[in-house]
Amino acid sequence: MDETVITIRRARRDDARDIAEVHDAAWRDAYRGLIPGRELECMIARRGPSWWDAAIARGSRLLVLDFDDAIGGYASYGRNRVPALPHRGEIFELYLAPHFQGLGFGRRLFEAVRADLADHGYPSLLVWALADNERALAFYERLGGKLIRSAPERFGAEMRERIAFGFE
Repeated sequence: MDETVITIRRARRDDARDIAEVHDAAWRDAYRGLIPGRELECMIARRGPSWWDAAIARGSRLLVLDFDDAIGGYASYGRNRVPALPHRGEIFELYLAPHFQGLGFGRRLFEAVRADLADHGYPSLLVWALADNERALAFYERLGGKLIRSAPERFGAEMRERIAFGFE
C-alpha cells in the first residue's frame, strides 16, 4: 500500500528551487491579465531560487506545504507592515501551485500560519489581495476575513486596487 504524506513545515534551504517554481506557476495563474505582462514577468524573475534561499537563510517566516516530498505551496508572514492598522500579524504571501488549489490545502496552510502567528504574540492578522483577483477575495472571505481597508498599488504605469482582509 502506498502512503502519501502531507505536512506543513518550515522551509529549508534545499526547498528554494521548489518554492521558486511554485511562485512562478502560482503568480502566472493568479495574475495573468491582472498585472501588466512586463511587470508580472519582472516580479516573477526577481524571485528565483537564490532569492528564496537568501530569505530562508536570514530566518524569514516561511512555511511550505510538503506533499510527498514535493512542495505544493508556501506562505510567508510576520509582523504587520502597516502600523496604523490594529492587526498585529500579516500574511505577506500564500500561494499554491495551480494543481494543488481547490483541495483544502490553502485553508490548512492559512490555519498553520495563523497558529504560528498567535504562538508568537500576533493573535490578529491581515492579508492583502488585489481587488481584481476574485479567487483570492473569495478564499479570504470564506475563511472569515473582513474587509478593513483598500489602497492603490502601482504596477509600472498602471494602478490597481488592493484589499486588506482582517482576521481577529
